[in-house]
Amino acid sequence: MKILLLEDEYMLRKSIKELLEDNGYIVDDFSDGKAVLDETFDGTYDLLLVDVNVPGIDGFELLEKLRKNGVQTPTIFITSLTEIDSIERGYNLGCCDYIKKPFDMKELKLRVATALKLASLRSNEETIKLPGGYEYNANSFTLTKDDREVNLSKTEKMILDLFIKYKNRVVTPEMITEYVWEDYVDPANVRVQINNLRKKLNKDLIKNIRGVGYKLET
Repeated sequence: MKILLLEDEYMLRKSIKELLEDNGYIVDDFSDGKAVLDETFDGTYDLLLVDVNVPGIDGFELLEKLRKNGVQTPTIFITSLTEIDSIERGYNLGCCDYIKKPFDMKELKLRVATALKLASLRSNEETIKLPGGYEYNANSFTLTKDDREVNLSKTEKMILDLFIKYKNRVVTPEMITEYVWEDYVDPANVRVQINNLRKKLNKDLIKNIRGVGYKLET
């Protein structure tokens, strides 16, 4: 597996590269966003590990340019930003995960492995058929019914994506909060978002597991 690492802090970049290479990954490391922009068009990577605040082109602008040019490589943002607007922007641009500074290297290792595993699963199962004539495209995060797209809000898309990842398994409210907001949110708001999503799906597709959470049954 080949990973591109963009991080302008020398010691952190060196530590991350050593960790990943020790775990069998091939790593190309950069400190400038503009250099990465050229490299990702010329090279093939399985994962982009991108710091947001870097010289040249910041991580957000970099990912936006890549996505507009058809580069769909899974991307994890490394950032010290904690504002929900910044986190939401990253997910809207198409990142698959965030890791907040400071972080434990073991956490980074786990997140990288998970992102690569999910990307591999999605490449083998881009379109997921759901009961009731629904289909979910894991690459474009779109839901269709009888070939017509179902209009979902950004939050609903993220919640559905989590359910798809854990289909036929229980998803707790805490998992939803962490995946969608990455911070505390009123549990009532989580329930409202789940109910809104249910209204756009078959009534019984998302089951309520009393006292535990929810399950998307396929």
